Amino acid sequence: MKPLSINIVGLELKAHHFSFQLDDRFLQEYGQGYLPGGQFSVEVVLDKHETFIEADFKIEGTVTLTCDRSLDRFDFPIQLKKRILFKYGEEDMELTDEIILISRDHATLDLGQLVYEFIGLSIPMKKLHPRFREEDENGGSEDGKMIYSTMPGDDHQDDGLTDPVWEKLRKLK
Repeated sequence: MKPLSINIVGLELKAHHFSFQLDDRFLQEYGQGYLPGGQFSVEVVLDKHETFIEADFKIEGTVTLTCDRSLDRFDFPIQLKKRILFKYGEEDMELTDEIILISRDHATLDLGQLVYEFIGLSIPMKKLHPRFREEDENGGSEDGKMIYSTMPGDDHQDDGLTDPVWEKLRKLK
C-alpha cells in the first residue's frame, strides 16, 4: 500500500483525521527527480458523506531547491492548505481542479499524486537562494527590465525612402 493511500470502504459517514510524515522517498516515487528532496508533515481530514468525500489538506515542511542564480541548494519552506471534493459517479475523472469523480466501487483513495502536485505548484518559478532574495526585491538587479535601448551615436538617419502615407502625416504638423 502506498504511503498516502486511505481505505474508504469501511469509513463511517463522519470526519476522519489522518497524519503522514513524508521524506525524499516520497518525492522520488512520485516526481522522478523534479524535486530532489524535502521533509513534509501532511494532515488530511476526510469528511465522508453519502454522495461525496470532502478532503482538507494541510501541508507543512521544506523542499530542497537549486538556486537559479548560484546553483546552490537551499531549503524552501512550504505551508499550504487545499480542499478537494471526491464525488461519486459512474467513472473516474477529474472535473475541475477541486472536484474529482470516483466510482462507488473505489476501495482506496491514493492522495500521493495530489499532495505531490500541491507541493510542486507551491514552488516559485524563480528559485532564489535566501541571500539573493533581498537584492532581488530591492531591485538591485536590472536584468530583464530594459526593453529598448540605443547605442550612443547610433542615431537613426532618414534614408530618403519614405512611405507616402508618412509624408502626408508629416505635412499635417
